[in-house]
Amino acid sequence: MDVAISGDSIRLGQFLKLANLVESGGHAKEVIAAGEVKVNGEVVTSRGFSLVDADVVHLAGASATVVTG
Repeated sequence: MDVAISGDSIRLGQFLKLANLVESGGHAKEVIAAGEVKVNGEVVTSRGFSLVDADVVHLAGASATVVTG
């Protein structure tokens, strides 16, 4: 699924909430710290990781693609 963001980038934790892949910021922090989130196929453990256009985020069998406006 494509998820549009405003601006050129978004932090991973914010994007997970925006894409409805997690219920809350706390949940985002937990799944990121546990190594359950992949960006473009690589595990990312930093909540502040910066995502840009066309990055693909995977979590628990779901994926979302960053689309800049």
